[in-house]
Amino acid sequence: MGFALRLSPIFRAVRLPRFDGARRERFARANGGNAAVEFAIIGPVLVLVLMGIFTYGGYFLTAHTVQQMANDAARSAIGGLDDTERLALARESALASLTNQIHMRGEIARLELRREGSNITFDLTYDASDDLYWAFESLVPVPTPQISRTATIRLGGV
Repeated sequence: MGFALRLSPIFRAVRLPRFDGARRERFARANGGNAAVEFAIIGPVLVLVLMGIFTYGGYFLTAHTVQQMANDAARSAIGGLDDTERLALARESALASLTNQIHMRGEIARLELRREGSNITFDLTYDASDDLYWAFESLVPVPTPQISRTATIRLGGV
């Protein structure tokens, strides 16, 4: 028993073949394409999960590196005699750290110095929108590419 598809005039002549008992049993026992069908269902989800792992792993690596850059910039600023020289030393240290990172292609968007008594705080913002980890932003949700970290040093000892 067959039936005509009613999708459009082109398909009116298409009839599905009849299945007799032997064909039906053979079709029910055949499992040659099970793995292909299962992979077609699970494969895209697996690829998206792997892209998410890659993206967020890169984000955490970059965020940690930016924090270390801020820490190194603050340590190098101790040698400055005034805040202008300290900021110049910190900027030089941050740029030197950035050139040594092969996974970071962005740039330092902001490096500021704040003074609160004997404490000096450095605010470092890195723009990671050019990094490889943000290449999948159209497929998976990614964090903001502006990564900001701070580091504080105390001048003058305890």
